[in-house]
Amino acid sequence: MGEEMIVFAIESSCDETAAAVVKDQTEVLSSIVSSQIDTHTQFGGIVPEVASRLHVENVSVVIDQAIRQSGLTWDDIDLISVTQGPGLIGCLHVGVQAAKTLSMLYNIPLVGVNHLAGHIYANKLDTTLQFPLLALLVSGGNSELIYMKDENSFDVLGETQDDAIGEAYDKVARVLNLGYPGGPKIDKLAKLGKPIYKLPQPKAQGEYDFSFSGLKSGVLQFVKRMERQNETWTMEDLAASFQETALEEIFSKVRKAIKNHPEVKQMIVGGGVSANSRLREKVQELAAQHPDMDFNVPPMKCCTDNATMIAIAGEIAWNNGRRSDLSLGADAGMEIQ
Repeated sequence: MGEEMIVFAIESSCDETAAAVVKDQTEVLSSIVSSQIDTHTQFGGIVPEVASRLHVENVSVVIDQAIRQSGLTWDDIDLISVTQGPGLIGCLHVGVQAAKTLSMLYNIPLVGVNHLAGHIYANKLDTTLQFPLLALLVSGGNSELIYMKDENSFDVLGETQDDAIGEAYDKVARVLNLGYPGGPKIDKLAKLGKPIYKLPQPKAQGEYDFSFSGLKSGVLQFVKRMERQNETWTMEDLAASFQETALEEIFSKVRKAIKNHPEVKQMIVGGGVSANSRLREKVQELAAQHPDMDFNVPPMKCCTDNATMIAIAGEIAWNNGRRSDLSLGADAGMEIQ
């Protein structure tokens, strides 16, 4: 391979079937995302079997659209990168099999990558990563605070002890009959309310770990108590109270990590919940308090699952010696390392 690297990537870890072509980690030549959100909304959440079936239906179309949109041919592709894990096993399997087929068919090297690393590297699309850095991953399936001394080093300082923050948003939205997905709906409601209700402050064991299950239960108990006592309450204020408590659980740990790691030059955020407007505001508040540090949240289009981030992760993994072959298998519980 020459100095320039063109990567074709596939992402299918959850409910988006995505493919992309990226040159040199920054130039997006194509990016196609087929979302299943309308289908899963009617079930009130993601149904793994349905998601897997839809990936099977969509993956060939998405691959074809991505290569066509790029204006390239398979002869131009230097590497095929695919999400190996973590995620829903049936969904991951579809993407991995498609990537292996392309690798074998066109004789292109293959690499399997970690989905969470992809969310971190999505920040490269609009900033230069500065090490050492802190990466906050917030999504429907994961909540982690990671220290990176370089682009291939992941030291997990803290992680969720129960529900991920995105999962907590969805469960609270279900309690409030807001429908799925819950995150954007609670965020929208919270803008119209004030955090006036006292909810249980989550408690996690580790210094940087997160917990959200008690908070979720607290919202349910609040609603039942109000109904039992026939007291009035507003959905907007409860949404604001939940959101502020949940985000403070995360940012209290982030502030502590910044204080305890004065050498950190940058903080970045990744994952679907990084699209949350209040979270973005809290990052800006942190930035104002630490003018000597750089802070970055990726563009909205890069917050949710996509294949551009998997392409970037693939090139970095390849450059750091990671190789895969046709024995590559999906790994639903894959840890970032």
